[in-house]
Amino acid sequence: QVQLVESGGGSVQPGGSLRLSCAASGTISNINIMGWYRQAPGKERELVARITWHGSITYAAFAKGRFTISRINAKNTVDLQMNSLKPEDTAVYYCNLFTRYNYWGQGTQVTVSS
Repeated sequence: QVQLVESGGGSVQPGGSLRLSCAASGTISNINIMGWYRQAPGKERELVARITWHGSITYAAFAKGRFTISRINAKNTVDLQMNSLKPEDTAVYYCNLFTRYNYWGQGTQVTVSS
């Protein structure tokens, strides 16, 4: 059984920064992709960024230049540094681990508001 535990969400003013962290535990294949998705009210869940075991990174267009994803393979952790946050970044952010199966964290709220 794989579990993902997220931390680091919260409220911030426009232009501010937040760092999200996710730790995976359980039996995890080395061949995996870890990433972050988000879902705003009334919208579908969308990719924010993902990173493979070997360090290949994909960013959503809105995340490029503002967000940075990183991981530590030995700890099965993935972080998302979010800078220059905008009100439209407000959403629940979910950690994701994809191996043979798809695993999700419980989600952490990010609110960007003045």
